[in-house]
Amino acid sequence: MIALSAIEKRFGANPVLRGVDLAIPEGRVTALIGPSGSGKSTLLRCVNLLEIPQAGTLTLGDLRLEFRPGHPPARRDVLAVRRQTGMVFQNFQLFPHRTVIENVMEGLVTVAKWPRAKARARALDLLERVGLAQKAADWPASLSGGQQQRVAIARALAPSPRLLLCDEPTSALDPELAAEVVDVLAGLAGEGMTMVLATHDLRLARRVADTVVFLEGGTIVEQGAAADLFGKPGDPRTQRFVRTLLGEAAGA
Repeated sequence: MIALSAIEKRFGANPVLRGVDLAIPEGRVTALIGPSGSGKSTLLRCVNLLEIPQAGTLTLGDLRLEFRPGHPPARRDVLAVRRQTGMVFQNFQLFPHRTVIENVMEGLVTVAKWPRAKARARALDLLERVGLAQKAADWPASLSGGQQQRVAIARALAPSPRLLLCDEPTSALDPELAAEVVDVLAGLAGEGMTMVLATHDLRLARRVADTVVFLEGGTIVEQGAAADLFGKPGDPRTQRFVRTLLGEAAGA
């Protein structure tokens, strides 16, 4: 079971998440959509505790964390959550002084303490999976943006996480390069990878997501099956936002 309950997050006096409840089905893809400032990226980052909520609970398998103001979770609990989650960022965040394969190996060697030969074999397998085995010895700076993001996905998958979190994985890419990343994520979805995506990319959400969650003002306005929410949203706010996305996609 993966779930967030009554999650509240503030930055100073600014409330960003207001009592959010979200169940994440395992083996399925959940897309978080909404306007800028809606809280979707913050909610995503609360799942792996890159942001610590001030209130609420997080359930991840057998682990259950309760959040209270002034009582941050113990480091062992933070590490336990992060061992079960992989994170893909908007701007790749690859190590520029490491080759492609070294980027994928890094966490396995330095955090998980794998032998280098074992880590290298795992990294090569993942690079093959994202279509970049031939780039293993290259430097990140020599890759296109789409290739860098695919390396970042391979790195996030390296420790076999229970949950893959993707924060606007295509927003820094032009449409052609974004399509490469969408193909990789669609392949993972087809394999039953549990994913949560914060995105405004309609092509990604419609192709990959099983469930779509629309946030506005730090609350969940509407959620449901992707076909239903994109085809016939019930809330007027969702309707307006989806029309905006459809207009942007048509003009792309």
